[in-house]
Amino acid sequence: MRADQVIIRPIVSEKSTLAREGECKKYTFCVNPKANKFEIMAAVKEIWGVDATACNVMNFKGKPKFSRGKGGYIKGTTASWKKAVVTLAKGQSISVFEGV
Repeated sequence: MRADQVIIRPIVSEKSTLAREGECKKYTFCVNPKANKFEIMAAVKEIWGVDATACNVMNFKGKPKFSRGKGGYIKGTTASWKKAVVTLAKGQSISVFEGV
């Protein structure tokens, strides 16, 4: 799997912004559900040229959703997705996220 197929998008939230502060910066990404920790760390190194020391991965199951339309109630679910929190080596950061 190519690096641009592994990392889908970054997750920018209040919690992920606080994790980027400190010596060891942690970045949060939405990743391909088939990717493993080693592929995610290799993709971060290939795309941004930084060394990843750790990677924590979480799978999120889709939630049930209901909506009311013209023909009555419509039942469905949101998409399932996978989140990765990548920890970088001390002193390294990704400049795109820092706004520099």
